Amino acid sequence: MKLSLIFIGKTVSDYLEKGISEYEKRIKRYIDFEIKILKDLKASKSMPIKIVKSKEGDQVLKNISKKDFLILLDENGKMLSSREFSKFIENKQLTGIKNLVFLIGGAYGFSEEVYRRANGKISLSKMTFSHQPVRLLFSEQLYRAFTIIKGEPYHND
Repeated sequence: MKLSLIFIGKTVSDYLEKGISEYEKRIKRYIDFEIKILKDLKASKSMPIKIVKSKEGDQVLKNISKKDFLILLDENGKMLSSREFSKFIENKQLTGIKNLVFLIGGAYGFSEEVYRRANGKISLSKMTFSHQPVRLLFSEQLYRAFTIIKGEPYHND
């Protein structure tokens, strides 16, 4: 299985970028893994938020295949413990999914087309986080999931 993580827009803070890069290296020890960064757009008077979300959504849909299993990181998604999340990933590996894609949206969230295309949604918390630090938090959780799957001593219950 291949694992992809898609971001809308560049990571703006060096400390976040360094952390994401470190977890990317660690995750690649366990699985074929890539991070894709798609261009973000800014809302303005000439481009309302709905149009921005639609154009970003078009980009997302062009960068995934119909066979990809797409999971959105969304505040209304299912909350999982780290162990439950590791079982989710392990299950996807065992069921023969070729590409598991996680999508962290931009500042305005996802278009309706992306919601319709998604195979599921996961939430990191009932709290709302900026999409920028979520990139680092979720990268760490991906790494943690693989250490749990492999029985390595990173996660403490």
